[in-house]
Amino acid sequence: MGDRTIGKQLGEKATTVGAIIRKLKKFKMTVNLPRSGAPCKISTRGASIIMRKVRTQPRTTWQDLLNDLKRVSKKTISNTLRCHGFKSCSARKVPLLKPAHVQARLKFANDHLDDPEEEWEKVMWSDETRIELFGLNSTRCVWRKKKDEYNPKNTIPTVKHGGGNIILWGCFSAKGTG
Repeated sequence: MGDRTIGKQLGEKATTVGAIIRKLKKFKMTVNLPRSGAPCKISTRGASIIMRKVRTQPRTTWQDLLNDLKRVSKKTISNTLRCHGFKSCSARKVPLLKPAHVQARLKFANDHLDDPEEEWEKVMWSDETRIELFGLNSTRCVWRKKKDEYNPKNTIPTVKHGGGNIILWGCFSAKGTG
C-alpha cells in the first residue's frame, strides 16, 4: 500500500504519511524525540506578557521588560519580539493634530474630491519646518510592527513654536517650486 492511499484513508497528506513511515523505519518509533539545545527561558505565558506590554506601551524600555521577567536576557526578549514581528525603531515625528484639525482635513478632502485636474494646477502648496539651534530633537525608541509606523501611539507629536530655532518656508505648484 502506498503513501497516497494510506493518506486518503487517514485524511492526511502523502508527505506526512511518508515522513512518519521513514521515522518508524529509522528510529523504530513515531514519538517526537527530545530536541537539542537549551529550552527557551520564556514560556508562552511570558511571551504573551511581553507582547501585551509592548502593544499597550510601545515606548517601554528593555529594562522594564527585563524587570517584568526575571532570569531572562536582553537577547531572549529581543528574539521573542522579533518572532512576533516587532522591531525597535525610532518614533516618527508627526504634527500634533487635534480632533478639530482631523475634521477640517476630512471636510476639505470630501469637498474637493471631484475637482478637475485643471483646478489643482492653480493651487500652490506650502509648508514650513523648524530647525532647532540649541538642544536636541530627542529620538525615542518604540516597539512596533512595520505597518504601525504612523499609529499615534508610535509617534512623537511636534508643534511649530519654541525659541532657539530657525523656521524655513517653501512652496510648490504644478508649475514648479517657489
